[in-house]
Amino acid sequence: MADIKLKKLKTKRYKCLDCGNSFKGIGRRVICPSCQSENVEELN
Repeated sequence: MADIKLKKLKTKRYKCLDCGNSFKGIGRRVICPSCQSENVEELN
């Protein structure tokens, strides 16, 4: 089993445009953990 630490991965900050939740995500298809929407934008 691979032990992956999220702090070592290149996570990006996102904001959900549907519910307003801010969260960290990784990958090409980021989904809001609160409402499962794909309508998210990357924050700088």
